[in-house]
Amino acid sequence: MLKKELLRRKRHKRVRKSVIGTAMKPRLNVYRSVCNIYAQIIDDANGKTIVSASTLDKELKPKFKSGGNVEAAKMVGELVSKRAVEKGIETVVFDRGGYKYHGRVAALANAAREAGLKF
Repeated sequence: MLKKELLRRKRHKRVRKSVIGTAMKPRLNVYRSVCNIYAQIIDDANGKTIVSASTLDKELKPKFKSGGNVEAAKMVGELVSKRAVEKGIETVVFDRGGYKYHGRVAALANAAREAGLKF
């Protein structure tokens, strides 16, 4: 395993001690790979994923050439926010997954905020 990935996992474990999603305020989790980005809204109390979106979704995949860029992350943020609002979720706790709040992660978060989620 690369040292970068090992350090990210350590940061993620440290952050997860305090970032917990409940039924009233679920957790918006972000996973970033080289080619894609994934977002889930999770209720940790019940261990259930309420809503998810990624660059691999059927409605998003044809809209861009690569899923590993800022534009794709913005679309995923909008989609996960839209799906959450449809389910009645307005406020979430943001879990950046140990990644820096920069680039694709920040673009996803800002797009989710603009589309109606509060965190």
